[in-house]
Order: sequence, then C-alpha cells, then structure tokens
Amino acid sequence: MPRSTSLPAPTLVVFDLGGTTIRDRGEVPAAFADALEASGLTVDPGAFSTWRGASKREVLCRLVAEQRPALGETEREALGAAAYRHFCTVLAERLGSTSDLALPEARPAFERLHRASIRVALNSGFDRAILDVILAVVRWPEHLLDAVICSDDVSAGRPAPFMIFRSMERTNVRDVRRVAVVGDTRLDLEAGANAGVAYQIGVLTGAHDRATLECAPHSHLLESVGLVPDLWLDGSA
Repeated sequence: MPRSTSLPAPTLVVFDLGGTTIRDRGEVPAAFADALEASGLTVDPGAFSTWRGASKREVLCRLVAEQRPALGETEREALGAAAYRHFCTVLAERLGSTSDLALPEARPAFERLHRASIRVALNSGFDRAILDVILAVVRWPEHLLDAVICSDDVSAGRPAPFMIFRSMERTNVRDVRRVAVVGDTRLDLEAGANAGVAYQIGVLTGAHDRATLECAPHSHLLESVGLVPDLWLDGSA
C-alpha cells in the first residue's frame, strides 16, 4: 500500500476496540438482547447495527425513556441502570471466556507505531470494568498503549468527540490535525469527523461493511487494522 503523502504522519492514533482490534463474534448484540429481554424491553433486531460503537449505557437509558414513558424519572433511571448491569455481566462472562479475543494484526500495528514514536490510544464504548476484562484477556503490553479511554471517562459517547479529546489530553497531543481515528463503525468515523481529526480510517473487520462505511466521513477504508501503519511507514518500520 502506498503511503499517504498529502498529510503528515499523525502524532496519535486512536483505535476502537470491538471489531477493530478485538474480534467481533456477536457477543455484544447477544448480551444486549439478553439485557433487553430481562428488562422487558423490545427492539427490532435490525436496530442493533445502528448502535454499534455507541455507549451502551446511553442506548439502554434512551430505550427505557422511549418505551416506559409512564415511569417517573427515578424509576426510569433504575430500570436503565439494571439493564446496563445485566448487559455488562453477560458480556464480561462471554468475553472473559474467549482465549483468542485479540485480532492478530492489532499488536504488530501497535508495535510499529510505537517504534516510530507515534502514540497509541484505545477508545471504547464499554465501561471500565468490561475494558479491564478485555485487556486482561488480550494481554497487550502496557507500554504500547499511551491512553485507554472508555465511556466512563466522558459525558457522552460517540458520535460525540469527547473520547478522542480525552485521549489527546492524556497523551499531550494538542493539534487535531495530527490525530488519526480508526474504527469499524459509522459512529467511530463520525466521532473522528466531529473531532476534526486529519484521518478517519474505517476497517472492514467488524460491525459495518464497506457500503456502510463509505457513507460515513472517512479518509481511508482498509481491510484490517494491520494495514494502518502502512499509511505512513515503509515496510522496514
């Protein structure tokens, strides 16, 4: 793949987690459906795709508000919190029992960027507890990850750009024109556009296909995360 020459290499690359750097085998939709059923909520299964990349807590709270309008605010909040706890419990069990969770291309990509002094951040719509389960399973060396930001760290999830900005803050990167965002969903790319970053890079290993990602703001669409460093580094790096 030829290197991208129109813009300089980024100082920071922000990677999504599910479907981008870890495998997406349907664990998230399955856990979400389980939580909805346990909470007495109903949703068209086709809607799951539109929520990929979003904060799951925000989605569940919104569904409770839409489907239980007669409840008082306190009751709605309690139902939403219970649904989210159920989702987290089921998902953590599913992910924690997976031995090959990490996509094999992810770590080499992190290592190449690290050697080139390009900082690496992870962003995830999962909460911190689930994120810790995932990181314990994949066992990526801590020195390869300059920041790990989740939905607990910001006031709103994607497509809001706040996780990207928090990643910049943690890595002391001040210029959005020196930031790249990598993800497998439309919301990942929209968050990058809302942040004003130089690169919005879609990968085809997760929730959304090429046709969906082509309709989102993007600078590049790649087969996998392993090709990301090739945009700026030659084969020897």
